[in-house]
Amino acid sequence: MNSLVKSLSLWLLAPLLSIGALPVVASDPLDPIVLLSEFVGVDTVNPPGNEANAVAFYARYLKAAGIPFEAHESAPGRGNIWARLEGGDAPGLMLLQHTDVVPADSRYWDTSPLKAEIRSDYLYGRGVVDMKGTGIAQFLAFLKLAASKQPLTRDVVFMASADEEAGGFFGVDWIIKTHPEAFEGVGFLLNEGGSGRLNGQGDKVFAIEVTQKVPVWLKLVAEGEPGHGSYPRPESSVTKLLGALQNLQETPFPVRVIPAVDRYFKGLSAGMAETMRQSFAEVKTATESPEFVSQLHRDMPALHALLRDTCSITMLKGSSKINVVPPVAEAEVDCRMLPDRPVEAFVEDFRSRVAGFGVEVSVSMAFSPAISDADSDLVNSIKATLSARHPGATYTFSVASGFTDSHFTRDLGIQSYGFSPMLYLDNEARGVHGNNEAIHVERFRQSVVDYQAVVDAFVLKTPVLN
Repeated sequence: MNSLVKSLSLWLLAPLLSIGALPVVASDPLDPIVLLSEFVGVDTVNPPGNEANAVAFYARYLKAAGIPFEAHESAPGRGNIWARLEGGDAPGLMLLQHTDVVPADSRYWDTSPLKAEIRSDYLYGRGVVDMKGTGIAQFLAFLKLAASKQPLTRDVVFMASADEEAGGFFGVDWIIKTHPEAFEGVGFLLNEGGSGRLNGQGDKVFAIEVTQKVPVWLKLVAEGEPGHGSYPRPESSVTKLLGALQNLQETPFPVRVIPAVDRYFKGLSAGMAETMRQSFAEVKTATESPEFVSQLHRDMPALHALLRDTCSITMLKGSSKINVVPPVAEAEVDCRMLPDRPVEAFVEDFRSRVAGFGVEVSVSMAFSPAISDADSDLVNSIKATLSARHPGATYTFSVASGFTDSHFTRDLGIQSYGFSPMLYLDNEARGVHGNNEAIHVERFRQSVVDYQAVVDAFVLKTPVLN
């Protein structure tokens, strides 16, 4: 540990231990579990966001390390922060994270969601997986890179943004529009979206996210003659809407295995149980069996969602009184389309499915599809670095069923990847957006070291071997 890291450690020791952080090795206050435990307690639940709290958290450490930074609010309390280490002329690397987390209902948790707690080798807390854990790994890699004082082949930018969980409009989207200089010279980006898979036999498969399903959020509006609930008419705004939604529910979009998904399933097959390995290796053939598709839908819904366009009916609005038939009924539908066609084509397809029911369809939000290069310098560096640290590991290129802020940066032409070397057992990340979100303590520690190695190998002129 060099003198800068020592001085930073001494400065940070008191505040970390005074807030009731979990027991760790006190001689190393930059311990990942200490930082992640503190960060869990930083309230950034969205809504309302309050990501300014996260900005204050990161600013304290950056100031202690003597690293200049920019911090701006896109709206009151909606804070964003970034810092840059200058290097050579090669295209820069950005480490991007979002600091907001989704709400958690403490009634259904075994621990307090905003107070980190270790139980049976797992650290519990809202955001430890999505994505405060990866954020801490990024930040430690950035701090230690700065402390090393070694020459860099390229600039490295650390960015912690707001509002990803609600679309990113107060975060990355706002930064691009108002502070485009933050992305100047950046050619590569690491974000959330990919991780490692570990099975019972010790096989490791690392997934690098290169694209994602495209969110297309739609609003359906039906109009009809209002009246008293005691004498229902043959047709109303509500019955029109329900007819359209029922037809949508009963006619799912057809299975369509696009090349990026086919490649992903082939990569995953190496870590699958023997009973599923062949099906994943030849997923186009496997999907000809309704039984396979049904089993995947039941047991692995996130993977099933990659085989077709999907729509979830999430919001309904009718009358404000039980005895009034409303003149207008509305529904909002969360659709995710595969990134192989224009949004306009999908919307036209959707409209055809609800035609004839007397509903109007409008687009509330939609992003553009984009796919990052699976054979870039950064991807090849990641594979080489982790292969040396995890002999026998295999790699695949994932397609995310949800969306991340990477769609904004892909639109800028930045090769953007979702990646963390955190290794998860089957179903281990099931607490994401749900109850009892938790991360394995020792495997998280290892992922932090691996993340630093990945960054160092890509940006240092002489990478340090750990």
